[in-house]
Amino acid sequence: MSEYIYEPPQIWQWNSGGGGKFANINRPVAGATHQAELPVGKHPLQLYSVATPNGVKVTILLEELLALDIKEAEYDAHLINIMEGQQFGSEFVEVNPNSKIPVLVDSSDENKLPIFESGAILLYLAEKFNVFLPAEPARKAQCLSWLFWQVGSGAYLGGGFGHFYAYAPEKFKYPIERFTMEVKRQLDVLDRHLANNKYMCGDQYTIADMAIWPWYGALVQNNVYEAAEFLQAQSYTNLVRWTEEIAKRAAVKRGVMVNRTWGEVDGQLHERHDASDFELKSANKKIEA
Repeated sequence: MSEYIYEPPQIWQWNSGGGGKFANINRPVAGATHQAELPVGKHPLQLYSVATPNGVKVTILLEELLALDIKEAEYDAHLINIMEGQQFGSEFVEVNPNSKIPVLVDSSDENKLPIFESGAILLYLAEKFNVFLPAEPARKAQCLSWLFWQVGSGAYLGGGFGHFYAYAPEKFKYPIERFTMEVKRQLDVLDRHLANNKYMCGDQYTIADMAIWPWYGALVQNNVYEAAEFLQAQSYTNLVRWTEEIAKRAAVKRGVMVNRTWGEVDGQLHERHDASDFELKSANKKIEA
């Protein structure tokens, strides 16, 4: 037991200077902090995001749709710098009162439709274009079960384990142990399921895979939290096989680049407005220019 024991006060008071890496953007109230317009590109689908796992879910799906030659899925991807608080701009808050990325605005019809929450965006696009979501009711239910499994489980991986293992200003044994145990349980859930299934829904690649891979695939690949060794991620061999197989998909390779501003420069495409941007406007091309 730690020598330091926190005794909660009778009434909590916000300490704006605490909270670790994200202290400057975390606050206990909603709403806009400043006036700011959102850029609008030429395509019917406007995405406002950054390449966190939740953002990557959507760009993977959009690139998969375009790979099927669904031209109506063309999109503009605008970078939202969450570390600078751009998600608290007035127009962003209008389209997402929760001030989180990603947000998709669909202006295909007469009225602009904003959709927020990454799982909701995946489901909306899959239903809009009638692809990557099984039509048969039982298989659709299975797909949605795994989609919402990720939505419910991801907070334990990111806000729980990821925060206390990688981002908290101090490391404490109890929360790290607690969330490590839960994340390893989740990894085992996936590994056992994938022992008998090529993808999350049998042989069919769906939005369930696209929701889960950016979080748990990235964990296996050591691309988030630098915790793969700590978690013995490579021991989940069925999950590793699934992770590597999805990583080979051309649309996935493009999707992980979009709105990415860190890592290898040839893997960064800060904004995406045309398919040619991957060849002409990635970060390494800008450096060469």
